[in-house]
Amino acid sequence: MYLWGLITSLGVIAGYGAVLLANARHFYTDDTESQYVPLWVMLGRRLRDGDLPVMVPEHWMAGNYSIEEAGLLNPPQLLIDLIAPSVGNLVLYATVVKLIFAIILGLGVYRICLAYGSKVQWAALAGVSIPFTGWLLFFDEASWMTAFTGTAWMVHAWASGVRYARGRGGPIPVFVYLYLAISVQYIFPAVEAGLMIGAVAVGELVYQKTWRPSLKLLLVSGLAALAGLATYLPSMLSAKVTWRGTAQINNDQFLTVPWSESLNASLPSTLPAFTSWWGYVQPLPVVYIAWFLIPALAFIDWGKARDAWRELSGIALFAIAALMWTAGPGTIGPLRWPARVLPMVALGLLLLVCVLLGRFATFKDWRSRGIAAAVLIGLLWVRSFSADPHNWVVHVVAALVLAALGAGVVWLAVNKGTSAAVALAIVAVFPIAYFQVDRAQPTPMSWNLPSDRGAAMAAFPDFAGTTLQLGDRALIQPGERTLDGAYGSLVFGNYAKDLELTYVSGYTPNGHYWFGDMLCMRWDTSVCPDAYRRAFAVEPSTGKTIVDLMNVDRVVLQRALYPDARSQEAPSGWKWVDYPGHEKYIAVLERENGLISTRNGRVSAVEGGTAVSVSETDTTSRVRVSSETGGRVVFARLGWPGYRVSIDGKDVPFTVVAKSFVAVDIPAGTRNGDLELTWRPPGWKIGGAAIGLGLLGLALLQWLYVRGRKPEDELAAPAAESIPDGDAELADAVR
Repeated sequence: MYLWGLITSLGVIAGYGAVLLANARHFYTDDTESQYVPLWVMLGRRLRDGDLPVMVPEHWMAGNYSIEEAGLLNPPQLLIDLIAPSVGNLVLYATVVKLIFAIILGLGVYRICLAYGSKVQWAALAGVSIPFTGWLLFFDEASWMTAFTGTAWMVHAWASGVRYARGRGGPIPVFVYLYLAISVQYIFPAVEAGLMIGAVAVGELVYQKTWRPSLKLLLVSGLAALAGLATYLPSMLSAKVTWRGTAQINNDQFLTVPWSESLNASLPSTLPAFTSWWGYVQPLPVVYIAWFLIPALAFIDWGKARDAWRELSGIALFAIAALMWTAGPGTIGPLRWPARVLPMVALGLLLLVCVLLGRFATFKDWRSRGIAAAVLIGLLWVRSFSADPHNWVVHVVAALVLAALGAGVVWLAVNKGTSAAVALAIVAVFPIAYFQVDRAQPTPMSWNLPSDRGAAMAAFPDFAGTTLQLGDRALIQPGERTLDGAYGSLVFGNYAKDLELTYVSGYTPNGHYWFGDMLCMRWDTSVCPDAYRRAFAVEPSTGKTIVDLMNVDRVVLQRALYPDARSQEAPSGWKWVDYPGHEKYIAVLERENGLISTRNGRVSAVEGGTAVSVSETDTTSRVRVSSETGGRVVFARLGWPGYRVSIDGKDVPFTVVAKSFVAVDIPAGTRNGDLELTWRPPGWKIGGAAIGLGLLGLALLQWLYVRGRKPEDELAAPAAESIPDGDAELADAVR
């Protein structure tokens, strides 16, 4: 068992090597380069300073990290963050981190197959194959990191869940893996984990014909979900002021995948047809699962397999549910773009086929079975041709290669045995991964952000204080997306965090609705042309401009968006400043009297009194306030839910200016009052209590598990686990 687990790990490493030969930056593209890795760097720097950065006010629309995909309650993610600032080569760091999670994912799938009684060889084939399935390889691994890590933890929860339900393991692993999947702070893995647990619970009820094992599994899963509640409560309670504030269900067909595309699952050349950012025919083989998946159906003894349908019903239920989800609706509340569930389809079908092969593979009457496999390959070609007729020659070649590989595996199985046949099947994964990635170059997803942090920081202007950039990423020409070009002067997404600079906003899927509307700022920090006027517009109730209320020190204008800006007179209190070597891309405004963000804490406006900052942290402002007739203090803080205000220890209400800035009224007659403005993630007390209850419940279940185990169970379990081929019947006999 351990030998083939090692083979699984080495196979994943070899597959990563093949991908990197095709594109060295494959695992550092799109959201990974623009969102996640810079976030790791920023979070790591703050963690090293002893701060858990739940809120950074100067990041404004993207500064509430309790609702971003930061994984602040996920221990492995915090370790990744802590290491990140020490690594200069971000491509290397992202690739190594993802390789580790790919190995975790592969071993998790390997464990699931063994839990369902598969022989170790076929379990290893499933484990090696899963990281190189289409959507995982081209989206979750290349770009959407939290989806990938969540899946990696979820599969281990699946394996441990089956073992717990069948009396082969305890509740702690189920709880831990589920909590890790939930606390990556991305909703899809959390919901998919719930779907998985439901499918496994129903499957075990069908298989064992008793409700107790499924109830145990549901109880420990519920406790893990309870502990994970702290991750999502801030998002739920802040939704009303974000872009995600409206819950709706609709089907707009964007990234909804027809079920017929599953017939493309084994042809490496497939380019499926559904609507996405790139039109109808996709440039990436995102529905591909494994080259052997469909042809292998011809080499399963279906007569014997029928007798095991109850035992494998959980896998089938999960695969069916995932397949239905990918077809729509297009939006279910915060869950949009059903194509994101394609990895779950790949997982369910790959598990089902490899477990069936691992228990019921047969090569008797191989000639007639070979003909059936050829017919299945022909159907693959027909479906791929229908979706993408312009590349029919490539599809023909791919079908022929598939037939040759299948013939080789069958010959080895008949003449050399299962291990040799599976070895060829595993080795075939690597050139296919290389072919698919190489064929997709240049990738349509890359931002091509600089990956050498030292070089980027040296080339970029040393902007002190808080900077507001007004630009549009779409205006950067492809040839200018280099450090010598636009990226030496402009930031988009979270790139400023790589540079250790403080810029307003960043990459955010959960932006503050009213602030974004005020500056027409989008998720990647891009703005509309009217943003310059809006930024210097006067807010009527305070008489101050928006940039004054924000305590912004500098405004950087993209020359491509504002080509004539420098010919205009600078706004009152501001001046144009030259940064030699950067004039092609930016025009820079700075305050005539120096930095404003360091003068009086985060106080940005005072009416009818005085307000002097006493102390500041990211979550607390303490101010000494006085007013004879009553006044108001406005803070350079966004009005996120979670603020509380007290004056001299007595709670007072607060309001928001322009639906964005926190403001506090000072009562008449206040003299040297101690105003304390504090922010905590909304629901943090409930979340903390939920974690405590989850751990207490887990302790009770573990006590019941240990108490209920018999001495013979302790002796039999190691013997059963050591059986090299994972045969379920033999394991039960030993146990």
